[in-house]
Amino acid sequence: MEAKNRRTGTETLEEFYKHKFVGISGDAQKAIGDFNVFVMEDISTPEGNSTVEYTRRDFFKISLVSGTNLYHYADKTIKIEGTALLFFNPRVPYKMECVKGNNKGFFCIFKEAFYTEKLRGSLNELPMFSIGGKPCYLLDDQQQEEVSLIFKKMIKETGSDYKYKQDLLLTYVTEMIHYALKLEPAEGLTQHTDANARITAVFSELLERQFPIISPEQRLRMRSAKDYADQLFVHVNHLNRAIKETTGKTTSFYIASRMAREAKALLKHTDWNISEISYCLGFEEPAHFNNFFRKHTEVTPTKYRMA
Repeated sequence: MEAKNRRTGTETLEEFYKHKFVGISGDAQKAIGDFNVFVMEDISTPEGNSTVEYTRRDFFKISLVSGTNLYHYADKTIKIEGTALLFFNPRVPYKMECVKGNNKGFFCIFKEAFYTEKLRGSLNELPMFSIGGKPCYLLDDQQQEEVSLIFKKMIKETGSDYKYKQDLLLTYVTEMIHYALKLEPAEGLTQHTDANARITAVFSELLERQFPIISPEQRLRMRSAKDYADQLFVHVNHLNRAIKETTGKTTSFYIASRMAREAKALLKHTDWNISEISYCLGFEEPAHFNNFFRKHTEVTPTKYRMA
């Protein structure tokens, strides 16, 4: 099983370090509490120079990126040419796609506790981090230099022995937020050129990310169209309509088909009993699983396993 939690599709801060920064120095990997900051060009697998997977994280991120990129946020996409200041919300899945060349810039990552333990209020109330907010700010050359300076001060401070450096780092994060609040957010956030195809692809990624199930303790958490719509922060009717128009089939059809395929694999390739498999696939009672399996395969789980 990959380090990413397949059951939730959420990447933790620890998993982020493990996957994105293999081979960098121990000092660079060392977090200051729940905070860290990086120069994109200095890490061995520059995040901005590869396709970042569409997923949720359990941490906030602020990035200063120069290059040509597509930023997929929930079911929307913005094309960035030049320099942008981006705010990533852990409640919304995203994907950064480098279109050409190599990206340059900085980014910092931090847990919500890093911010809220010292300051009142919630990050989620800020416009750049709120659901439906505008997380992208395009910068001119002077603004790029000013924001770069804040990141450089962060980097310098992480290497210092100053007793109160976490407070100072928090000040720099707050300064960056207020800098963005005084700017006009980019209004170019538009639907993907084929919005229905985009949301269908995102749904498929989220569905597939729940599998394979590799232990009897693992349990499927998203089993309905609404579960997936909630993950994408779209209305369930919007998700259903997009998938139906793109594929001609329903959201429920794809979920059930994938669950049935996983059930077949577990029955054939594990020695787990029917109750364990039923539990893993999210059924409260084995009888419910039996009915589901029979509906989709025309045989019972026991007969399928014995065949």
